[in-house]
Amino acid sequence: MPKAYVFTRNGGPEVEALVEQDAPAPGPGELLVAVRAAGVNPVDWKLRTGYTRPGSVPQPFPTVFGSEAAGVVAAVGPDTEGFAVGDEVFGNPLTGGYAEYTLLPVAVTAHKPAGLSFADASVLPVAAATAHDGVRQLGPAPGSTLLVTGAGGGVGSAAVQLAHRAGVRVLGVASAGKKDFVESLGAVHVESGEGLAARVRAAAPEGVDAVFDLVGGDTLREAATLLADPATLISAGGKPLVTELGGAPVIRARTAAVLGEVAGLVVEGALRTHITRTFPLARADEALRAVEDGHVLGKIVIEVTA
Repeated sequence: MPKAYVFTRNGGPEVEALVEQDAPAPGPGELLVAVRAAGVNPVDWKLRTGYTRPGSVPQPFPTVFGSEAAGVVAAVGPDTEGFAVGDEVFGNPLTGGYAEYTLLPVAVTAHKPAGLSFADASVLPVAAATAHDGVRQLGPAPGSTLLVTGAGGGVGSAAVQLAHRAGVRVLGVASAGKKDFVESLGAVHVESGEGLAARVRAAAPEGVDAVFDLVGGDTLREAATLLADPATLISAGGKPLVTELGGAPVIRARTAAVLGEVAGLVVEGALRTHITRTFPLARADEALRAVEDGHVLGKIVIEVTA
């Protein structure tokens, strides 16, 4: 019977388990996919604690972890024109990505280019797509200065690369241990922590034109003080707070077209996924702990063999 990594109720790591369960059946507009790789994101463990996405429908327990996955189509439901059994695809799963089989909705599923690995494809639907949507939302002009908080993580590292590629000067906020990594992406590193605003002003005396926040909390509050116009502040890490500060949450497109676009950038070499560690499904707990600890460079992937 297929395996999946789940949480059986809301709580801490003690509610996680590797279980056997039937493969889900695809309904209209859905694909049954044999998962080859799944990206690991902070939202995965946050959902375990009871966090709910705005407008989302709570999933029944046990709930399979995972918000992005790549694999091979094993069966198709009605109204899935353009997809067939055997297609290599990636997208946002309906039934969790930390599993040997999952369902992908065709609306947020793209064909995987031949030049893209399953692992690289699996980290695009959440991290790279969020970065793409945020940079497009801000629309920073070439030569302007963008501050990215959480620049050493999956979304942040992609945002830095996309903005740098557009001719924007990027200041990347991250811990001291991530300095070399952030600079390798094309950003000026600014150490995170207390006194952030002063360090940003020292690195950019001419000021900051926009902020792409991925941290929230005190970091978001301090970053907001650097802007003359709060309309140039967006956040994927502190949605209620960013609105309070006069900015806006990142507006997600959530389309197959965006996934295809970011996949093309990776194939072209214009965007690097920076997968730094991989784990088998049997060690999904270790993958989650690494992300939950909050010190990961780039992206972590669970490799699945169905």
